[in-house]
Amino acid sequence: MNKKSVLITDLDNTLFDWFNVWYHSFNAMLTEVVNITNLPKDLLIKQIRPIHQKFGTAEYSFVLEQIPALQELYGDRVSINEALDPAIHAYRSERKKYLKLYPTVMDTLKILKRKNILVIGYTESKEFYSNYRISKLNLDGVIDILFSPEDHDVPDGVIKSDKYELIYTRNRHTPYGEIKPNPTILKNIVKQLNVSIDECVYIGDSEMKDIYMAQEIKMSNVFAKYGIGHFQDNKDGYELLRAVTHWSDEDVRREKEINEKKSSIMIKPDFIANQFSDILSFFDFEGNQK
Repeated sequence: MNKKSVLITDLDNTLFDWFNVWYHSFNAMLTEVVNITNLPKDLLIKQIRPIHQKFGTAEYSFVLEQIPALQELYGDRVSINEALDPAIHAYRSERKKYLKLYPTVMDTLKILKRKNILVIGYTESKEFYSNYRISKLNLDGVIDILFSPEDHDVPDGVIKSDKYELIYTRNRHTPYGEIKPNPTILKNIVKQLNVSIDECVYIGDSEMKDIYMAQEIKMSNVFAKYGIGHFQDNKDGYELLRAVTHWSDEDVRREKEINEKKSSIMIKPDFIANQFSDILSFFDFEGNQK
């Protein structure tokens, strides 16, 4: 088996079910807003997408106070948050309920840490939201370095929270505005780690993003097949995500091009994992860290 000393892992839908967390929390909040305000759901969705696009995330914490219909109804951000506190509570309650690691993830990562494997996270989610999940999932220090986009700005008068600044995991930023698949970013991550590509293995849940990107720089790769079922199981939820996505029209066009490219070139991962622990049977992990 190939010897590996570095694991580079996607986070969302690879270590945990990001989509399930997002859908249940966002939908619970949206439902409560409709119940409280009697505003049409379609109107709220239509006004939410530009906000998500502006701040580059479908998880924007201050989305309610930015919605024009709510501003018209309640006025300032304090009044909006007071009136819609049950919606905010519903969001947080569902997020807490559904934020869980996939089976075998923690046990596998602990085995790798005992072997002195360097564990690297690479995500498109903003730093604050990723740090929150790493903290809540007890991955602080299990993941050695997290590469993610920088955070968005916070509204005037809001003090940026440092509640989920990580203690052991180090944060590093990917270039502004860049999204997967970007083989150059992955190559630069390897360069920053001062290791060779041959020492690394990459695991992710997207063939057209994660696997394609790893293959472009000839990095060993694993397709996290267990992380894709939610889109088929919850089509209504996926349509909701598409309706409020932070992706720009340019991102959508790029995604279409990637899909077309995928159909013209066969993306065949080196390995397919039905659970995270399968990576232990694919490679001989042997670390060289102190």
